[in-house]
Amino acid sequence: MSKKPGKANAAKGRVGTSAARLAAVQGLYEIDLTGAHVDAILMDYLHDRWSGLDGHTTGDTIDRKKLADLVRGVVAKKSFYDDMISKSLDRDRSVEGLDAILRAILRTAAHEMFSDPKVPARVVINEYVEIARDFYEDKEPALVNGVLDKIAHVLRAEELGERSGE
Repeated sequence: MSKKPGKANAAKGRVGTSAARLAAVQGLYEIDLTGAHVDAILMDYLHDRWSGLDGHTTGDTIDRKKLADLVRGVVAKKSFYDDMISKSLDRDRSVEGLDAILRAILRTAAHEMFSDPKVPARVVINEYVEIARDFYEDKEPALVNGVLDKIAHVLRAEELGERSGE
């Protein structure tokens, strides 16, 4: 029995979107650490970084528009997202005190949740928790889950079945 073409394309699209999320996190991490320019990072990721790596996604399967939207969106409104994240952290933690990759994960997820209401909040949370698991084995994925859940309850209360003000 063969797969329906629509399902194959949808699966390919999800892989491309997931790859774009991961590449965005890595690119934002690099920008945070080195001060690299957004355009240089995007060109690097779209043309070189993912191609020819054995067993890795190639640039052809990355959702290029999603990657650019995520990176540019986070850079443009970084302080806005940091404020959002800060309000969702425990009082003894600050955004600046987080590991750089954690900052990149949380900023990217906050941007996607804020700017792309077509993507369900639970999908955003799950995708970025999985990215956190790619980098961490300890408590960091749980931190990502908790922070993003708090953000989702503010930004997407209605979607999560809550009435405003609850």
